[in-house]
Amino acid sequence: MDSRELMELANTWGAHNYKPLPVVIDHADGVFMWDAEGKRYLDFLSCYSALSHGHRHPKIIAAAIGQMGMVTLTSRAFHNAEMGPMLKELCEYTGTEMALPMNTGAEAVETAIKAVRKWAYLKKGVPKYEAEIIACSGNFHGRTVTVVTFSTEDLYREDFGPFTPGFKVIPYGDVAALEAAITPRTAAFLVEPIQGEAGVILPPDGYLRAVREVTRRHDVLMIADEIQTGFARTGRRFACDHEGVKPDLMTLGKGLGGGVYPVSAVVGTREVLGLFRPGEHGSTFGGNPLACAVARAALRVLEEERLDERSATLGAFLLDRLRAVRSKHVKEVRGRGLFVGVELHREAGGARRFCEALMQRGMLCKETHDDVIRLAPPLTITEQHLTWAVEQFAEVVAAL
Repeated sequence: MDSRELMELANTWGAHNYKPLPVVIDHADGVFMWDAEGKRYLDFLSCYSALSHGHRHPKIIAAAIGQMGMVTLTSRAFHNAEMGPMLKELCEYTGTEMALPMNTGAEAVETAIKAVRKWAYLKKGVPKYEAEIIACSGNFHGRTVTVVTFSTEDLYREDFGPFTPGFKVIPYGDVAALEAAITPRTAAFLVEPIQGEAGVILPPDGYLRAVREVTRRHDVLMIADEIQTGFARTGRRFACDHEGVKPDLMTLGKGLGGGVYPVSAVVGTREVLGLFRPGEHGSTFGGNPLACAVARAALRVLEEERLDERSATLGAFLLDRLRAVRSKHVKEVRGRGLFVGVELHREAGGARRFCEALMQRGMLCKETHDDVIRLAPPLTITEQHLTWAVEQFAEVVAAL
């Protein structure tokens, strides 16, 4: 079937909860993808950081195939030979004491919410079921009913209530607002070190350090959502590393699966994650041997290929080249590492049409929040690829 027929099938038989670009990916390798007709595209989205290692990295694929020949799923009713080593290696990579494996980023966030509420009741002494969690405006932590409770995006909330109590929302990047919102019932502050879905929004310099000081002083846990920013995306292992901040918990996902398999986790202190008792939380697929083998390979590749250093160097190169493009449409270019947002003026007519024009030229990226083009290629990309991509971008913003 050709692309038109395949898109018709998806539109006819699938719920319309996404609005993808009109392209059908048939196969992919490294930083490239090909459609059903054989046209090649440079991937400049990386599946929102899930493909940071590139498509079908040979070492990760080999690990997956090898594990498929052994055992793929056991459930947590039994131990498996991959989970223990994966948890140890993940804790060593993140510098944490304990990890709890799940599957998706949203599951990791839900897990962290449960963990900090339990900590609040058992350790901090918050009256039962009165714990509060503070989040930020513009956040994106998933799409479950509990998580969209504290979203400030109307589209994510409309028609999906009633919502879960126990959350406050404050402005992003505002330390004074955080301190003012804390009460004796506050269990945790949940924050993205860089807000990805909001348009690659960076907080003020020193914000994370100030947050860590305030949360420590008030006996409030800090949860960093590093699902999009983690695993070298911003030029360090984690975005919090840019300010030398160690949260109590981090929610992880996307890149942990190496672009092959959904793997997520919450990592952090034994004081918090050690409170879970058997039966209180779990997942049929969480920590399965196939996922763990893939995650172990993904972690090895991150270190062996120094993808954090690569992201830092190539990210600086990309930002410099993009900022040199002169266009009446471009309001701001911002980012860190290979995590970049190009914000357009409202008069430009929305980012979607620019993404569609880039698609026609063989470059795939995606708009976010109407006026921002998100650029986040695989960390295995080269300067030559980046130079070509910036040339396409410059020609498109000049032509439209």
